Amino acid sequence: MRRSDEIIFIGLSITSSWGNGHASTYRSLIRGLHQLGHQVLFLECDQPWYASNRDAPILPYCKSRLYADVDELRARYTPRLRAAAAVIVGSYVDDGRNVCDWVLDHATGVKAFYDIDTPVTVARLQDDSCEYLRASQVPEFDAIFSFTGGPILDRLERDFGAKAARPLYCSVDVDQHQPVGSHRDIDLGYLGTYSEDRQPALEQLLNQTARRVPKRRFAVVGAQYPSNLVWPKNVQRIDHMAPGSHAQFYGRQRFTLNLTRTDMRKAGYSPSVRLFEAAACGTPIISDEWVGLDELLEPGREILLANSTEDVAEVLENVSDAEARQIAAAARERICAEHSSLHRAEELDSYLSAARGAGLEQPLRSAAGVSGERAVAAH
Repeated sequence: MRRSDEIIFIGLSITSSWGNGHASTYRSLIRGLHQLGHQVLFLECDQPWYASNRDAPILPYCKSRLYADVDELRARYTPRLRAAAAVIVGSYVDDGRNVCDWVLDHATGVKAFYDIDTPVTVARLQDDSCEYLRASQVPEFDAIFSFTGGPILDRLERDFGAKAARPLYCSVDVDQHQPVGSHRDIDLGYLGTYSEDRQPALEQLLNQTARRVPKRRFAVVGAQYPSNLVWPKNVQRIDHMAPGSHAQFYGRQRFTLNLTRTDMRKAGYSPSVRLFEAAACGTPIISDEWVGLDELLEPGREILLANSTEDVAEVLENVSDAEARQIAAAARERICAEHSSLHRAEELDSYLSAARGAGLEQPLRSAAGVSGERAVAAH
């Protein structure tokens, strides 16, 4: 059978960013793969909540196709799956266990799993409550790519038998996310979908701060927040904002708040896509604190940390605009140099090449001719 050069992703969503961070992560990564010359097909289960909020039904850098269920995947895409150079299944895919079975049974190229929710996945693998992956499937993949780095990668290999667990952080499309405008009429903003375990931090660091400094302006953008939540009068609420408008929103903020889900914070090494987007847009970031953050951005110079309402109020009241601009500029320089779409795609490219086996086949490399040395050196 002739092998194609195509990379197939089967993920939660790329066509709709409503209520999830997966779409932005996939869009950035796959745009980078396109820059390297790769052909990508993204398969996404058609869900009603995404169908009514589809902000990117057509993407210029990949083909995206919707499917109804695993039976349709088998009927329509098995030959293409067998011919693909690599097939990557993402976390939280509907009926993911059966999707993984289909991929593991029929794919002949590199078979990988991309976990954008690794701490949650690992916790659920232990008691077999993970709906999208079985523990027994982990060692069958050629590689496990993880949104979370650090010690959890060793655990995937040691406790679950992963052949190769590798960090694959999210990234940012630096062409789309750039500093926009200079009228910063929001003192502190937050962009993120509602999460029950993240809400206490949002209450403490943003809402309580808003009550403490009522003359300051705040904004929270994100879907699925309960209708019975009571917001301070000086907090503007916006239900959803398409990625194309994120740069403009960040451009309005004097500071933006970065918050991390409990499981991610405990595991550490789990930067969100919003962290990279805000930095690329030149907005100074106030973040909660977790292990590994200082390896991405230097506290005090490239990012500000806060553990209490008092910490946030102190920043808003006492950090000058000049200081804020310096912090934002340093963060933007760092993130654009190390976490762009192209950097992350080169990293994935090198992982896929390694998974194919040194010397057994030609590296999975685009016509653009990015060398293995450059891909490794970039990270």
